[in-house]
Parts: sequence; C-alpha cells; structure tokens
Amino acid sequence: MAGVSIAEQFRASNPDAVREVYREYGRLVYAVSFKVLGNRALAEEATQQAFLQAWRAASSFDAGKELGPWLATIARRAAIDVHRRESRRSTQPLEDVAPDHPDVVALPPSAEQAYDVWEVRRAALGSVVWVVWGAIDGLPEEERQVVRLQHVDGLTHAEIAAKLDVPVGTVKSRSFRAHRRLAGQLGYLREEQV
Repeated sequence: MAGVSIAEQFRASNPDAVREVYREYGRLVYAVSFKVLGNRALAEEATQQAFLQAWRAASSFDAGKELGPWLATIARRAAIDVHRRESRRSTQPLEDVAPDHPDVVALPPSAEQAYDVWEVRRAALGSVVWVVWGAIDGLPEEERQVVRLQHVDGLTHAEIAAKLDVPVGTVKSRSFRAHRRLAGQLGYLREEQV
C-alpha cells in the first residue's frame, strides 16, 4: 500500500496500520483515559476499549482528518463508560468488612501454610467435585464463562478476551470476582479437611 497514508490504511482496517496507530497514539489514549479516571488499571481497560471501538468504527473515520483528536474523543467516552460502570458497583472500605465475611480471602502467612492450603483444596476438590461444579454453576453468567474457559479449556486471559470479544482487563476482573465468590462459597471445604 505504498503512497497510502496510515490514516487511510487504518480506515481500511489494515492490521499493520492498526498496530502502527496503537504505537503512535497509545500514550495519548492512555493519558486521556487516566485523566478522566485517575486509576491506572481502569485507564488501561479504557484504553483497550477505546482502541477496540476505534477499530470497529475505522470505516467511518475521515482519512483526511487527524487521528489524534478522533482517538482522544473515543478515549474520553470509553473512560466515562468505565467510570459509570465502576460507580454503579457497590463498594465498601476493606477496614469496614468483618474478617469472617465470605468475600474476604485471607492469605496464609507462610509458604508452608500456602502449600498446606493448596493440598487441602486439592484433596477437597477431588472428593467433592460436584459441589465445586454446583458453585461454578451458581456464578453470574459472565464470570462462569471466564472460569470455564480458564480452567476447563485452559485458555489464558488474552485468549479468553479474544474469544469473548472483551478487553483483557474485563476478563481479569471477572476472573477475580468469580474466584473471590468461589473462595467464599467453598471455604468451608478447607476447614472440614483440616
């Protein structure tokens, strides 16, 4: 595509052009996202969403205009969407949550105890697989999908993101929430085995 501008190649969804646009404008999009959100992880997620939205809308881009302002506008909108989604989640400071609350996962104080916990979980899961599958079936659909793709199909976070057509950050947060729920629901198995 000699003589064709990067904007025209991007508009045509040329994969090399998409990568070049990301390399050239990734910092700008991240900066806009971070300015709106003030949080690195959320800004990274908004950046991924912004580039995904830009790629999907590439055919509507006027190749005669500058990519930077167009991408900055998409980044701002994506960051606002992430902010709105996050503000709908109920949150509570960790200090206000009781230590025995099912959503709180305590880490073992030593490597030996971590190994012991792993052994107990492995033994418990081996003998009560049906309980675990029941707990997984009780997860919200989006989290259940991630757990099954991760542990049954053996996919990585990036592979799951591609399969579900969502950002990697979304997969990671769904995985975290699912595992936190499962730990809360199945924590008693560890106690019974000890």
